[in-house]
Amino acid sequence: MFERRIEIRELKTQALLRTHARAERPGTVVLPDDERVFNPSRQTRHILAQAKAIGADAARLCELLFAIEGRVGQRKLWGIVSLAQRYPRRLVNSACGRALADGIYSYRHVKVATERLVTEALAAIDRADAAPVQGELALTQDHPLIRSVDDYAELFARGAAQPDTGTPNTTITEINP
Repeated sequence: MFERRIEIRELKTQALLRTHARAERPGTVVLPDDERVFNPSRQTRHILAQAKAIGADAARLCELLFAIEGRVGQRKLWGIVSLAQRYPRRLVNSACGRALADGIYSYRHVKVATERLVTEALAAIDRADAAPVQGELALTQDHPLIRSVDDYAELFARGAAQPDTGTPNTTITEINP
């Protein structure tokens, strides 16, 4: 009987107060909705404020998780908020948006989506690094930003046609000891 159910008894009288189904996986909580606490504590408000700082989608997902699971779900909220310490906030927020769109409200789904977005971003950076840099590009003589050879020839001809005044642009003075 106790392999699948847990009994809660009063300490002195041993009167049976409640019975609960035992969780199948460690770390999961099996608790009827009427026994869940849904009023937010200071800690809940703190977590939701941190989620709001991550982004609108993260805040919506965390509020939804709290509305579904109550304080029991705070562990998931902490997990989502802590992702922003390891990954860029905008990627965590985007992963929360994807979880909302998919209808899968779990920390694990958000974590996997965030890691996938990080991997995609790093691959995009690697592809951008693989693009040729300025020194590796082939030289060209024709480009909208390059003037024609005739324009340069005219510039040099004008400079050569100006009379030489004989005075140098800079003066060099010799210092005698």
